[in-house]
Amino acid sequence: MDLTVQDLACARGGLPVLEGVSFTLRPGRALMLRGPNGIGKTTLLRTLAGLQPALSGTISAPPEAMAYAAHADGLKPTLSVEENLRFWARVFGQRDIARALDEFNLTELAHRPAQNLSAGQKRRLGLARLLVTGRPIWVLDEPTVSLDAASVALFGAAVAQHLRMGGSALIATHIHLGFEAVELDLTPFRARPRAMDRFDEAFA
Repeated sequence: MDLTVQDLACARGGLPVLEGVSFTLRPGRALMLRGPNGIGKTTLLRTLAGLQPALSGTISAPPEAMAYAAHADGLKPTLSVEENLRFWARVFGQRDIARALDEFNLTELAHRPAQNLSAGQKRRLGLARLLVTGRPIWVLDEPTVSLDAASVALFGAAVAQHLRMGGSALIATHIHLGFEAVELDLTPFRARPRAMDRFDEAFA
């Protein structure tokens, strides 16, 4: 399933941050969002995932086609690793969690409560949820936070496998993840400052 974005504008805190964003993400492809901190990468991803409305423009793929992973791991602390994955699998109408445990090196931790995991282990578990969603488009905001080099490699391999299986990924990250991807610099899409109205000018 393609994700096509046309002339999209989005806001943070009621203020426009990006405008005119256009791209198409096709199955089997990855698109890396680039740009300085504060440019609006998170705002764009949240808008695409349906968590906030766009100011204007169109998004072709429905939010139900996307799996969104942000900075929070979204874990239930008293449930085990296995129980967390089974919970999310049921939410998305899936059953198999074996691949998620294996690809994120969580099999030996399957019965450990999430609250007893290290920060990196929690992050791996949070990302492993992507594999139990059954959704083709992964929308990922700085997914490698708290991961060591070995875990980043695990994540990169999981995304590469997702692409080989016909999925796609839109990722905001500053690091190379070990697979081929197109880059989209958001700097040219920074929203232009609004001109002050007459009321503002009176107090300038």
